[in-house]
Amino acid sequence: MTPRRPHKRGIALLVAVIFMSVMLAFGLELGALGYKQIVLSSTALASQDAFYAADAGLECVLYADQQLNSFAYPWPQPASAPLMACDGRSASYPPDVPTGIVSYTSSQWVVAERLSLDSGQHCADVTVYKQNGTGPTYLFSQGYNVSCATVANPNGARFSSRGIYAHY
Repeated sequence: MTPRRPHKRGIALLVAVIFMSVMLAFGLELGALGYKQIVLSSTALASQDAFYAADAGLECVLYADQQLNSFAYPWPQPASAPLMACDGRSASYPPDVPTGIVSYTSSQWVVAERLSLDSGQHCADVTVYKQNGTGPTYLFSQGYNVSCATVANPNGARFSSRGIYAHY
């Protein structure tokens, strides 16, 4: 009569299943981490494009104000703000400001314009706060990593925006 062996059948299968489960969990976690890194890097690129658009918009409005004197405080209030040109294209007024004039008082003139940059691939909204007399001038530029058409009518599109300002 042969001695009876203890029932050890299937222990290798159990160890293999546990090992494979751990490896699968580890692989899925690495995949999720890689996906998050891709999303972060694309967000950083979009943010950088938006910042560069804001910077280009600010440089354009600085040139128009300081070199061309386009935004000198007028008297009396004009019918619309002067349109400047940037990157070979004329600016436009944002849809919510049809004349480009946000406000006009006896002490301050506020003008908003929309600039299409990089052959229409990026957009910047610039706002000029011009004081009557010798007061400071404030310039704000909000850059977007998408075209002006997308900014005006997003239809659920996701985009980045970054702002920059200057005063003198």
